[in-house]
Amino acid sequence: MNKIKISAVSYTNTKPFIYGIERSALLDQIDLSLDIPTDCAAKLIDGQVDIGLIPVAAIPDVPNAYIVADYCIGSVGAVNSVFIFSKVPAAEISTVKLDLQSRTSNNLAKVLLKFHFKREVTYTTDPDVETDAIVLIGDRTFGKKEEFAYAYDMGQEWMNFTGLPFLYAAWVANKPIPQAFINDFNEALAFGLSNRKLLLQELPKLPNFDLEDYLLHKLDFELTDKKREALSLFLTYITKL
Repeated sequence: MNKIKISAVSYTNTKPFIYGIERSALLDQIDLSLDIPTDCAAKLIDGQVDIGLIPVAAIPDVPNAYIVADYCIGSVGAVNSVFIFSKVPAAEISTVKLDLQSRTSNNLAKVLLKFHFKREVTYTTDPDVETDAIVLIGDRTFGKKEEFAYAYDMGQEWMNFTGLPFLYAAWVANKPIPQAFINDFNEALAFGLSNRKLLLQELPKLPNFDLEDYLLHKLDFELTDKKREALSLFLTYITKL
């Protein structure tokens, strides 16, 4: 049997999943690559991989897309790694620098600024342009909140806006995957999640960021009906931008 090609996000938020996969019998059946979110999506869209842990904003661009796992990258309220960092209050933001690593977070920022904060904003990806605020995600946000006058956690702001949790990334396939593999895949992911405390012992300690709180409490990995509802609502809002 040909190996199933999988692309996963290289951030800390995915390490529980990788921990489980690397300790499962699946390793003999897969080719696993670790990438930034935009590259995960690009590989799945282009057919370079069969399954990707991709930013959910990219799902409409994936041919024959369907979610294959019972687990995801999500949060119920604050996530502590997906931010709009700003020099001014949200009510005064007029220019924003987007994060090139994730389409979902950029779109979430746009949705929140337009429909939640009621702002008309100019966006750029030019690193040399000064802006009121920036979108920043993942490990690069760890310990950064103190460097900015205002830090808007987009998981919390989405909850304030909609009353719903948020789904940042899901395991998506672009072709039919055998159910037996999906069952084993879910089992591997669940094993990794149940061993997060062991994983934490292997991760380097960060002086200005609570990894234990992040992996055990801020991130919420269950793909619930409420997260699916949030996904549908979010994709609807994107079409209105």
